[in-house]
Amino acid sequence: MGILSGNPENEPMHYGEVIGVWAFIGANNGLISGYEAFINHAEDKDLIGILEESIQMMKSESKEIGKLLKANGITLPPSLPERPKANPEDIPAGARFMDPEISGAISINVGQGLVSCSLVMGQCLRKDIAVMFGKFHLERAMLGGKLLELNKEKGWIIPPPLQTSPS
Repeated sequence: MGILSGNPENEPMHYGEVIGVWAFIGANNGLISGYEAFINHAEDKDLIGILEESIQMMKSESKEIGKLLKANGITLPPSLPERPKANPEDIPAGARFMDPEISGAISINVGQGLVSCSLVMGQCLRKDIAVMFGKFHLERAMLGGKLLELNKEKGWIIPPPLQTSPS
């Protein structure tokens, strides 16, 4: 039996897995803080719901990843303190993020998260880590679907030029 056979949890993480997983939790920490700030700016209740769902998803992922890193003797990246609640009406209109801007930023982050999950899965030798990130990928894809529906419903999508056949 080789070093990478048997129970995956008994296998060491290689450097690619470590940096991929560590960077992912670090990105989650930053996004959680940013989304808490977005909640303070947002006015649309459906958008706030997606922000709250996103925060809970990332906190859950970070908790799971944190256990993995700690079990492998790896120090976790720093996290930011929770942001206080604010009323959007207390933020001057010119300084406030508007709902379409917030939704656009979240949409970009969902796409980046899908790529990040795929990257970690592709680097993995440990099946348990690859499966964990496959689950995260699926959760983010489902969140992206909800966000797409919200963007369509609210008219927040700016489509690129459509391909049409010459007449």
